[in-house]
Amino acid sequence: MSVAKKDYKRITTKSLIEMKANGEKISMLTAYDYTMAKIVDTAGIDVILVGDSASNVMAGHETTLPITLDQMIYHASSVVRAIERALVVVDLPFGSYQSDPKEALRSAIRIMKESGGHAVKLEGGKEIKDSIKKILNAGIPVMGHLGLTPQSIYKFGTYTVRAKEEEEAHKLIEDAKLLERLGCFALVLEKIPAHLAEKVAQSISIPVIGIGAGGGVDGQVLVIHDMLGMNNEFSPRFLRRYMNLYEGMTTAIGQYVADVKSSDFPNSSEQY
Repeated sequence: MSVAKKDYKRITTKSLIEMKANGEKISMLTAYDYTMAKIVDTAGIDVILVGDSASNVMAGHETTLPITLDQMIYHASSVVRAIERALVVVDLPFGSYQSDPKEALRSAIRIMKESGGHAVKLEGGKEIKDSIKKILNAGIPVMGHLGLTPQSIYKFGTYTVRAKEEEEAHKLIEDAKLLERLGCFALVLEKIPAHLAEKVAQSISIPVIGIGAGGGVDGQVLVIHDMLGMNNEFSPRFLRRYMNLYEGMTTAIGQYVADVKSSDFPNSSEQY
């Protein structure tokens, strides 16, 4: 029996769990600034991730590692000021939670207090369980992240698909179940085989959001710059470009340059 889609005026962690239970897919995109977040929220997105991918797409770094906690708070506070409906999840950046659960809690508290974000996201399973417990015990919602974890890129040495071998796949399933037991409200699975991601989604009650993890999960997330085609250098199999803003913007800017050079802009109707 199909369940009628509920009209959520404000998305919460509870909303996402209800959506999974009702078979409604969850939409999630990144945003890093006020203007983009307002557009994304108005379009009806369920979750906005203030991702440490800002290190790549906003600051031009090769990896997500260089971005700092202060920078994440800046981006998150900009996003929070724009939204009316979406749940805002903020990445804890590399080095702010891995080594010390007390530091993890301090980092999460700073994000919640200084940005107004609604939840934090951490990469990893069993190895960071104490940090997750500490944050959850303080009443801060946590989203997990397994599979390809970009903050560990130098450990992996590559951005290739994870958990293709039985041992790593088994660990991933066990970590997913552990995150659910600890109290995480949702989980991101990045770049793993679709059949494994579907198995994980079916084995736990919390929502599983995929990126390069197939269609058998409870929702999808993409980086906004990728799905809008604002860059033309990143083309993984899982990416669907919904626009080609790179081409459109370069054309528009080129026309502006030409109009200024030729004194066509501003014309008589565009001045006082």
